[in-house]
Amino acid sequence: SSCVVLCRSIKAFRQVLYIDPGFPRANEIHLRLGLMFKVIADYESSLKHFQLAQSDSRPSTFSKADVRFHIAHVLEVQGKYKQAKEAYEQLLTLKDLSRTVRAETLRQLGWMHHTLETLGEKPQRQAYALHCLQKSIEADPSSGQSLYFLGRCFASIGKVHDAFISYRNSVDKAEANADTWCSIGVLYQQQSQPMDALQAYICAVQLDKAHSPAWTNLGVLYENCSQPQDALKCYLNAMHGSSSSSSSLASRVKFLQTQLSAAPPASVQKPRQLPCIEDAWNIPISQEMASRQNNQQNRSPAGSAPQQRTGYPDQVDGNSAKKLKVASGSPRAMTPGTSEVGADHRPAVPTCPPPPFYLSQQQLQVLGYLQANQETLNPQQRMLLQQLQQQHRAMQQHKQQLLLQRQQQAQQQVQQQAQQVQQVAGTFAAPPRPYGTPYAMPGSQRANGYAPPQVGQGTTPANYRVMQPQGRNLAPVAPLSDQDLQLLLSQSSKEGASSLAEDILAHLTGPDLLDTPRLGEAGVPSAAPEDGTAPKGGAEESKDALKSGLAERLLPGQSKPALSIAMSAAEVLEGCAEVARQGGAFPLSLLSDDPTPPRPPDPPSPPPTKEQLLPQTPSVFLENKKQAFSPQLQEFCVAHPIAVIRNMANVLKLDLGLFSTKTLVEANPDHTIEVRTQLMQSPDENWDAERRNMVWRCESHRSHTSIARYAQYQASSFQESLKEEQDKAQGVQRESDSDSNSSLPRASAGGKRWRRSTHFKTIKFGTNVDLSDERKWRPQLQELTKLPAFARVVSAGNMLSHVGHTILGMNTVQLYMKVPGSRTPGHQENNNFCSVNINIGPGECEWFATPEEYWGVIHGLCERNNINYLHGSWWPLMEDLMAARIPVYRFLQRPGDLVWVNAGTVHWVQAVGWCNNIAWNVGPLNGTQFRLGLERYEWNKLQAFKSIVPMVHLSWNLARNLKVSEPQLFELIKYCLLRTLRHCQVVVEFVKGLGKEIRWHGRAKNEIAHYCANCEVEVFNILLVKEVDKKHVVHCLDCSRRLSPRLEGFVVLEEYSIEDLMDVYDNFSLQPVRSLGLITEAADYTCLQGNTALAVKFLVFKLVEFYSLA
Repeated sequence: SSCVVLCRSIKAFRQVLYIDPGFPRANEIHLRLGLMFKVIADYESSLKHFQLAQSDSRPSTFSKADVRFHIAHVLEVQGKYKQAKEAYEQLLTLKDLSRTVRAETLRQLGWMHHTLETLGEKPQRQAYALHCLQKSIEADPSSGQSLYFLGRCFASIGKVHDAFISYRNSVDKAEANADTWCSIGVLYQQQSQPMDALQAYICAVQLDKAHSPAWTNLGVLYENCSQPQDALKCYLNAMHGSSSSSSSLASRVKFLQTQLSAAPPASVQKPRQLPCIEDAWNIPISQEMASRQNNQQNRSPAGSAPQQRTGYPDQVDGNSAKKLKVASGSPRAMTPGTSEVGADHRPAVPTCPPPPFYLSQQQLQVLGYLQANQETLNPQQRMLLQQLQQQHRAMQQHKQQLLLQRQQQAQQQVQQQAQQVQQVAGTFAAPPRPYGTPYAMPGSQRANGYAPPQVGQGTTPANYRVMQPQGRNLAPVAPLSDQDLQLLLSQSSKEGASSLAEDILAHLTGPDLLDTPRLGEAGVPSAAPEDGTAPKGGAEESKDALKSGLAERLLPGQSKPALSIAMSAAEVLEGCAEVARQGGAFPLSLLSDDPTPPRPPDPPSPPPTKEQLLPQTPSVFLENKKQAFSPQLQEFCVAHPIAVIRNMANVLKLDLGLFSTKTLVEANPDHTIEVRTQLMQSPDENWDAERRNMVWRCESHRSHTSIARYAQYQASSFQESLKEEQDKAQGVQRESDSDSNSSLPRASAGGKRWRRSTHFKTIKFGTNVDLSDERKWRPQLQELTKLPAFARVVSAGNMLSHVGHTILGMNTVQLYMKVPGSRTPGHQENNNFCSVNINIGPGECEWFATPEEYWGVIHGLCERNNINYLHGSWWPLMEDLMAARIPVYRFLQRPGDLVWVNAGTVHWVQAVGWCNNIAWNVGPLNGTQFRLGLERYEWNKLQAFKSIVPMVHLSWNLARNLKVSEPQLFELIKYCLLRTLRHCQVVVEFVKGLGKEIRWHGRAKNEIAHYCANCEVEVFNILLVKEVDKKHVVHCLDCSRRLSPRLEGFVVLEEYSIEDLMDVYDNFSLQPVRSLGLITEAADYTCLQGNTALAVKFLVFKLVEFYSLA
């Protein structure tokens, strides 16, 4: 499918940027990624890549104005109308703005004022909308969409005559538009012209069979004409095509179904004012429309396949602007930007579609019926019969002419193929083509015969395809002219965003890129080696060539040195100046020196058996405080993907009432809380917005309120549920293992799926309540120091305590306020760190979790469901997980239970009752945790997703603060130090080579780690700062070079001296295992006294002292 192709293209482009962040044509990649993400409705990613393309100073396919228009349009389809309006208005202030972009900007701005009530009073909005649309048409008179919008504006203020003229002009400019014909039908219906309205609606639904407004209006038209059977069919089609359920439409369907079932047969068979829907659908295409399609085909580029387009009404009576005579046909429509491909994924050979006057099978049946009943036909049906007969005669004559032409062409083709065989003899690969010349399609055929090879261009056998020559010489992309851009710019709806991006992608790729093989397909074969060994496959050969070519660019003129942690800092830095002088790219991977991009892991083998798909959840019931503080408890937790520790609150005598809703309101009633509006569903179900299909996408809308207001909602929800239970004559018995006041059914033991509810209750989930401020929440935070050290928010054995600054929700506490049905969608924790979650009660939560090894499979399922794994909202379906052989832990978390989520575990949670939860992240000091953190850090970089944990910054702080005795953890940290130290020195040498001064900046206490303002990659030590909107903004080296190759306008700051980093690197060594019992006991005592900050300082100091004396 097109979605799969786009995902593969996105993956390939991202891999290029990961391997070579300084890729010279990265702006072209960002443009295409922005368009592709717009196609799949991932607007956040689309916006990010368009902004990266805009910040690049190098020339590209689009002008900066074009990119700014796309940014504004993405903001519009996201619903960020204020920002979109400002972006459009700023775009109009540009002096050198092209007429086409100006026209499209005015069109979008005008339509926003017509449709959005938030932009002012209706009279002023409508006047401004008309002004913008008329100016848009002045700038680009050929824009059918602007004319359509203008017609809608005229219709809304009662100017029917002007609306008809605008619609008529829109049909002339951009005929294949279902919205236009639906609007024409509405005007006809308002003017009491039912037959004309019928034909307009038919045109709309033939252009878009899922056009719900047209089907609905057509149903209303039939119902007004007393044809309830046809009305019912139209309403049902409207419901199938609707993107949102309509209770009024559903009730109307139910009413008509009841009425028709009770009506006597005679009343159903009364004379019809309008043709039935089946007859109306088969009204043939008009002769004028046929001539237009022929003209359109004649205008298509030579050698390209004429696009098949759905028939639509076209004939306009010139005597009256109100009287539009319409006719339609129904040839099969093809989605713009797509093409059919065979099983071998090769592009289809262009062929001519049948001429417009060819009769379809349905039209032939209608012709036979009319000929058999000529005596009983009415005047309208006789006219239809005459037109069908004329088309039938023309079709027969055309077929005879084609037969004669094919006989003549067959003889010519035999001669031409014989010539080709002579040219191809002994040749298997095309010679490198000159830069800028188009590719030849091997074995391609034109509409009427074989296309001989061009002079001077090599050919290949028909079963092979030409691959692009390896290297950096890429095919040029033709610049967009105003005439080109008018076909590419967007429409205002979200549906229009996808079609816009598809059209632009088709223009950008063209036949050159469409003919290139995908990764994994066989490329141009080479002659077999003389030793008889088999040559490498196309995918492996391409991969090797890519890596070798990049290696030359990354370290030009020399081979890569083998780096080892056994080297001293001085040895590591040797050769950095030479690398910087070469001016190549400076990529940095914390995992490996190999530039190969990371990829999701394959699932473990062999796959689990059916009995192993629902494993028992690791659980332990604590009986005393000694068990809570035993080392075995920590070992138990880190040994399993997830674990639930029951009775933890009781044995430690935690006062959970400090986190109750009542206490929170008393302490800080105005504290901000984020609210997610969701639908209340069974944990085993996740229905789409239309309540038709089970899906992965989890609907959740974001807003904000205060703790006090949410507490009122939480309490009223509980009271309302109690009242409902009391009002029921016979309630549903709760299951015995639940002590919560849940109104949510659970799946039966037999796994039978619950019947879909016809109505889902809307609920609100209070999430991400920040409890980091010790001045506001001192009693609550002090209570949590009673926990064992491995589960505390602050601990010397917690990596996140060494970051050196606050990361909200990770090394601070967050609270969640829930009602039944509140969902935390599927996710892994930030950078795969462990997490601790305590249920405050009084209700329960149901947890689902799967081991870290299966996240790659779940990532693939998210892609299949068109959801972004990292920042999308998704709720896994148990049936899909079982089918993919993914084991799932499932358990209830009762009040006082602590859930330990191990590193990388995928999990999702739903509240069964009314409850509050508190949670935070921890990072045990072991190699597995650090390795998974690094892997997600690099995966986030590939996915252009910000890593919340600054792993480079953390690595250097761990090396300063701790002495590590675990070999795996030591090696991982040491290699991070090695690679970042070398990268810092290369950047320093490069900046000095440009003559830039490096100023000392240092680091302030609790200063946060820095990220690039453009690509959001962590920036360590060397900060390139540029003033943007009177703010000093940090950039990484690659983004800085895109803005200015010689770093003009940048100030270069240094946080650490190279000598300091060299000392830290050289002094970080593997330590022997020693007992730290006395130190940890002292730290525990300090924490119990309520001074967690002093405890950390004490631990760090004692650790350094202990090892220095050892």
